[in-house]
Amino acid sequence: MKYGRIRDLREDRDLTQKQMAEVLNCSQRIYSNYERGDVDIPTEILRKLAEFHHTSVDYLLGLTDETAPYPRRKG
Repeated sequence: MKYGRIRDLREDRDLTQKQMAEVLNCSQRIYSNYERGDVDIPTEILRKLAEFHHTSVDYLLGLTDETAPYPRRKG
């Protein structure tokens, strides 16, 4: 996983770690651990991060360099 990506996305929006932690409903310390790569990010948190930053989980995981999210399925 490219942990620097979630830090870069947060900084691009001029948000603090505390503000991002509030969005994700976790502590600043846990969020900091996510950014540093000290702990694996749970799937649900990855989904929330991708939705919040309008990108894909694949981008957050470093599987693609395309920042655009995938189109949503209908129905």
